Amino acid sequence: MLRIQDLVYHAGGHALLDHASLAIARGERVGLVGRNGSGKTTLLRLIASALAPDGGTIEVPRSWRVGMLAQDAPSGPDSLIDTVLAADTERTQLLAEAETATDPHHIAEVHERLAAIDAASAPARAARILAGLGFDEAAQNGPCAALSGGWRMRVALAALLFTAPDVLLLDEPTNHLDLEATLWLEGFLRSYPGTLILVSHDRDLLNAVPRRIVHLEAGRLVSYQGNYDRFVRTRAERIQRQAALHARQTAERRRIQAFVDRFRAKATKARQAQSRLKALARMAEVPPPVIEAPPSFAFPPPAALAPPLLALDGVSVGYDGRTILRDLDLRLDMDDRIALLGPNGNGKTTFMRLLAGRLAPLSGEVRRSRKLNVGYFAQDQADELDLTATPLALMARAMPQANETAVRAHLGRFGFGERHAELEIARLSGGEKARLLFALMTRDAPQVLLLDEPTNHLDVETREALVAALNDYPGAVVLVTHDPHVVALTAERLWLVGDGTVQPFDGDLDDYRRLVSERARMTTSPARTDDTAPARPSRRERRRAEAEARAALAPLRRAARKAEARIEALTHEKAALEARLADPEIYQEGGGREVQALQKRLAEVVRALAAAEEEWLEAQSAIEAGPASEGAPGSRTGSGSQTAGRAR
Repeated sequence: MLRIQDLVYHAGGHALLDHASLAIARGERVGLVGRNGSGKTTLLRLIASALAPDGGTIEVPRSWRVGMLAQDAPSGPDSLIDTVLAADTERTQLLAEAETATDPHHIAEVHERLAAIDAASAPARAARILAGLGFDEAAQNGPCAALSGGWRMRVALAALLFTAPDVLLLDEPTNHLDLEATLWLEGFLRSYPGTLILVSHDRDLLNAVPRRIVHLEAGRLVSYQGNYDRFVRTRAERIQRQAALHARQTAERRRIQAFVDRFRAKATKARQAQSRLKALARMAEVPPPVIEAPPSFAFPPPAALAPPLLALDGVSVGYDGRTILRDLDLRLDMDDRIALLGPNGNGKTTFMRLLAGRLAPLSGEVRRSRKLNVGYFAQDQADELDLTATPLALMARAMPQANETAVRAHLGRFGFGERHAELEIARLSGGEKARLLFALMTRDAPQVLLLDEPTNHLDVETREALVAALNDYPGAVVLVTHDPHVVALTAERLWLVGDGTVQPFDGDLDDYRRLVSERARMTTSPARTDDTAPARPSRRERRRAEAEARAALAPLRRAARKAEARIEALTHEKAALEARLADPEIYQEGGGREVQALQKRLAEVVRALAAAEEEWLEAQSAIEAGPASEGAPGSRTGSGSQTAGRAR
């Protein structure tokens, strides 16, 4: 059991943790919640021994391994799969010793330990995790250095999940994920066998994974059974009960004090007054509930413009002459609420930059209303803030024609009171910096809000405030977010970014989740949906088409299952051979022939296992490509049969 007892930690003269205590049993899945800046990340770093407490203790069983996501993303020439495999330092060291060791007893110990940690299946496990997080086979074999920072953080997450620590500490693991990878991670964490402490602002993830919610509030840790929605209800009921008890006690104190004040001077009542004074002193005080002021958002209302605000006619867009998106025929009106769907890397940010006017089209025409004003929230804007300035000074620069009263009023729309408006930006939390960016992008009351992952650093309460503000906003909204809760509450239309274009999606978010989940089950990697047909099919037609696609992919799935069964059988045989070779008795006199036979069979099994894994990966790639893919193992086409034969 992990025990936290009377933990104290100070930062900047403020007690983030003030005699906090908590016990977490082996195998528990716990969600850690609290306002931005309350100390959640600090607590995880204390558990991981990256920080030392000022007081109290954290007791972790000596045999437990604690794993937390590294702050530095992996880079360099190593491939993704090698980077993930190298994260298991014990396996890497054992494999090196197996190649260089000469002492028979040590060789036996090494092989025994390799079998115990199931080292043989490590490449397949690493590949499945990377696939779930959005990396196909080609990407897995490419270098980390070729990836952007967000994608390299996915590799870091894959490496952490692959090591399967006894205590898994996850701090906002979905920040760099798209909806498809988030859904995969949700399923992975729900079946995680170890102890999990999850910090997340994704309400759906907090509802699906944890069995207990721990609330960090005013330096203390308060535990609630159940998921996040149950926590919200239970906490509201507790606050209501505490407020009622506090009110009753306050009324009783006033009544007793009034009696004492009235009769203390009277000889006949003096004894009673004295008795009630003692009762008042003995009364255990019920403190008023701690209720933090909810965050606030209020986007300034824009001037109305005639439709369309913006129209795309046959537009293609890309970089350096290379087309990313093509054949865009879309329009935006004042009442549009649109969420963009599709895996990362398909062009969502490129499309947002086109709408914002930051990227010129390669061909086609973009028509904008003459008085159109666009507010654009980009993922990397926080890196461009002047950290030495204050929000008030930065906003004054952005609004040179406005007086200080108007500047402060606009900051106040986004929760910046007098104190926070004059605080150095470097001292603001991630959520506060995000709110400052909202203030900056809306200073001219834009008719269109383009929000590219605006929720990454917002806590749950602030996300709810953002949802309310967007629903009150009278202009158009185009939103990219991995938080399905925000999409469900704000978006009225869905556009799918995929296959090099952007098309309206005929369905709601639940339809899209089902589509993603179905394809994830078939391919173990994020789906790429084809929504480019000129005529949009009905829901019934789409379901029929999906059923036909599943039937067409059935031979491929059978080939994959057969390959997986062979992998499992060969892995068991390999483990048995390694265990026999690890037995010191076999190296005694007279065992030379048996050792040679076992080593020969082990080499055959290793080759067969590699071939089976290659066949499985080939089958999965063919499934991902779809039923029309040529050269797929197990397919009924000639080329497919040849490919399957080569794999065998």
